[in-house]
Amino acid sequence: MNKLFSVSLLLCWSLVLSAQKPVPVKPRILISTDIGGTDPDDNQSMIHFLMYSNRFNTEGLISSPSYGHGTKQHLLDMIALYEKDLPALEKFDKGFPSPDALRAICKQGRQGAAPFAGYTKATEGSNWIVTCARRKSRQPLWVLVWGGLDDLAQALHDAPDIRKNIKVYWIGGPNKKWSTNSYAYIVQHFPDLWFIEVNSSYYGFFSNKGMPDSVSTTNYYDRYMAGAGHMGKDFKNYYGGNVKMGDTPSLLYMMDGDPNDPQRESWGGSFEKFDHSARNIFNRNTTLTDTVTVCSILEFHIKGPQLPIPPDSACFTMSVKAGIGEQKWAGYYRGEGNYVVRYAPKQAEIISYTITADIPGFQAQSGQFVVDNLWPGKRRETDYPLGKDWYTDRSDPRLYDGQIQGGITVKKWRYDVLMDWAKRWQWLKTK
Repeated sequence: MNKLFSVSLLLCWSLVLSAQKPVPVKPRILISTDIGGTDPDDNQSMIHFLMYSNRFNTEGLISSPSYGHGTKQHLLDMIALYEKDLPALEKFDKGFPSPDALRAICKQGRQGAAPFAGYTKATEGSNWIVTCARRKSRQPLWVLVWGGLDDLAQALHDAPDIRKNIKVYWIGGPNKKWSTNSYAYIVQHFPDLWFIEVNSSYYGFFSNKGMPDSVSTTNYYDRYMAGAGHMGKDFKNYYGGNVKMGDTPSLLYMMDGDPNDPQRESWGGSFEKFDHSARNIFNRNTTLTDTVTVCSILEFHIKGPQLPIPPDSACFTMSVKAGIGEQKWAGYYRGEGNYVVRYAPKQAEIISYTITADIPGFQAQSGQFVVDNLWPGKRRETDYPLGKDWYTDRSDPRLYDGQIQGGITVKKWRYDVLMDWAKRWQWLKTK
């Protein structure tokens, strides 16, 4: 597909489908974010949320960094910027929440990934999820997860009754790497959840291939944000103003049409049902003859010496080399000489790993495997079975954006989304 045709196709989609569809009821939402962690796109998405916060009944903002050093203070810092820009926003629209109301619902969640069990101790954040989910309402509580699932898993463990009151939209993909244990706990013990697992479609929101220059991620800041209030000034601090906002599709999904129908067309993507979540269990070292599914859960089980430590103790390390980087993952003792570590590959590639421990008698391991590019892939006996209300990225090859499964279902709306946002940036420039 040449660039001119691709641009024309995207603009045609916009002309035919651009009218934003009304949401039947202002949705109740709770955002769990790893803001302040390793990826500043959460700061960008938080600015977007605050500028559209009059579209939601927001019940919680939870700092839940599976990785990195994010805290509730990072949320409060963003609200302080919003407070300065709020008078300008209120000149053009109604219903924005007060800064103090937003501060009151900021909670600290778990810092760091959950152990192998997938849960540990309650946090202020996980308790707040339970509190909000148990409120009497004819509406579900939409839990929008921008990072790891650790606080959601803890809330479900502590209060399994909330499963019937919540609906989840999760930006997975790389976030699954940071919360493999909490994901495994949820998918195994709560397969009856209503859950949208977005492992790749959201990439379409910051893909520039075939897009008009007016909504190029590298041009948008200078065209529309520069000089636009305190939030506009702050946006420049994240990726130099290059628009990424990988978590924003969760908000867009709640702003366009009926969110109870994931298979519809919407600003936040269109999804299909799936009934198995890919999982491989290895009791040996892998080789390049082993192919696994992107975003699947891999479990490496190892026999070693018995230790006088509690089960679920982190005691060894899996070092993974993918591309040009290396990352380390904690492995856990399961008792009676059994050790296990989980890993979730985020993209198609060849991966090498080593497994080591400072434990006398523990034999170092190493191996490789190949990651394919179709989620959830062919069935395996070890897959997690899912209930009737799990949804994920569309597998139709025509909806791939390059190598990104389902990417077109988000990308096709980006012009409309960013032009709508440009109007709000103009509000902050108007004296």
